[in-house]
Amino acid sequence: MSEWDAIKGLSAPARRALANAGHATLKDLTKVTEAALTELHGMGPKAVTALRDALKEKGLSFKK
Repeated sequence: MSEWDAIKGLSAPARRALANAGHATLKDLTKVTEAALTELHGMGPKAVTALRDALKEKGLSFKK
């Protein structure tokens, strides 16, 4: 089970997009911008919102 499986609202295509891009943890997402994530096939606005919320819960954020 990956860290992505625990994030509510994150679809299977979005989880695959993250894995295929080499992102294994939320901390990995602190190195990328939201704009870069939206370019991934399978990553929609709902998934980005779910990831933003999950990052915020951990005191983290996307790269500015």
